[in-house]
Amino acid sequence: MDPTGARAAEQETNWRAGYLPHLRRLVEAGLASREAAVGIADAGLASLHDRMRVVVGGAEQPLSVLASSAPDRHLGTETVHGTAEPERELTVPFRGRRLGGADLARQLDAWVAGGAVEPSCAEAVAAVAAHPEWLALPGRTVAVLGAGAEMGPLTALLRWGATVAAVDLPRPQLWDRVLDTARRGAGTLLLPTAHGVRGADLIGEVPAVADWLGGLDGVPVLGNYVYADGATNVRVSTAVDVLTLRLRAQRPDLALAFLATPTDVFVVPGEAVEASVAAYADRGRTAKLLGRPLRTLSAGRLLQRAYVPGTDPGIADSLVPQQGPNYALAKRLQRWRATSARAAGAVVSMNVAPPTRTRSVLKNRALAAAYAGAHRFGVEVFEPATSNVLMAALLVHDLHTDGGPRHDLPWQDEAYAAAHGGLWRTPYAPRSALGLAAVLGLGAARG
Repeated sequence: MDPTGARAAEQETNWRAGYLPHLRRLVEAGLASREAAVGIADAGLASLHDRMRVVVGGAEQPLSVLASSAPDRHLGTETVHGTAEPERELTVPFRGRRLGGADLARQLDAWVAGGAVEPSCAEAVAAVAAHPEWLALPGRTVAVLGAGAEMGPLTALLRWGATVAAVDLPRPQLWDRVLDTARRGAGTLLLPTAHGVRGADLIGEVPAVADWLGGLDGVPVLGNYVYADGATNVRVSTAVDVLTLRLRAQRPDLALAFLATPTDVFVVPGEAVEASVAAYADRGRTAKLLGRPLRTLSAGRLLQRAYVPGTDPGIADSLVPQQGPNYALAKRLQRWRATSARAAGAVVSMNVAPPTRTRSVLKNRALAAAYAGAHRFGVEVFEPATSNVLMAALLVHDLHTDGGPRHDLPWQDEAYAAAHGGLWRTPYAPRSALGLAAVLGLGAARG
């Protein structure tokens, strides 16, 4: 789609540090047309499936063998029913309170006014609040891959009375926590077992997990919430993509669900660009006085404005080098699959989640400090409890509206209902403010 950009990527000699501009250019290349964006997604998926390998019977094989290979073991099902009554109202935990009704509506308006979420996000959540009968997702079975993930919807869905098929590694402590959540909830939890051991390893058991999920009742939803450190993140994300293809062959009615990271490159509407430009023009006197010398001393790297005024659409580049190319590829893989599946007519829920104080973020001291100082640059960092319910509500909305409105271009599907925390509307390019945010937030992060 972009021969010059392709050559630049091929000739990159330090991918670990130099991948960021290439991933941005990949998004820009998809702006040419719908066909370009879908073509890039399909080609990216095909390349990954061609390059990655799986070990079967002690020998390396292409990933395609997993489409039809027999599972090494059969997984049974353990069922746990919750003991509580399903929640009949959408409430979102926020700063020690649970907001519902008029309080939730006011907070949604506040997030929109503060630039933390797109107006379409508030509208989608408000629609769910107006239809509490949607919350239990009647007739559907939602598979939560990465059941123990902090950002997953498992807890919210079980509180609302949904049926959830949970998949995660066979770790007793993890399953003790999940089972406790299920018993205190109002839904039905289904989990894979074999020989008295709960759980399954997605990297090594794609056929077994696919066959188990394919045999469950209800219209299936495959929710991808997996995460691992380093290269393992690419391996598990690829395994889930292979699982997706095998399960779609068994269940053509399969819906897909993802959470997009806010720390990536996205095309954003002109309205977001205008808000950022206005925020840059309205920044305080101190910011204006300090901005020029800081940019001069840093050779233009610090406090760059986010967009050229009048750009429509804009490119919001929030890639964070501390997260590395493995994380970026794993998340881009999910976006490619969402784009490809949606183009093929599948119901897809993929929403941009807000920056959130998860354990995986806070264990990186530089990111923890940057998050602690982010508010000084117009970015709101959410608590996990708030993000979880907010994103679960968007999932419910998408599943009841055939994946949400269909747009002419794939970037518009990605931008719809985004809860980016302000990264798309901040006056400064996020990476150009990251270091200063870390310095300003260092004390708070240590606390």
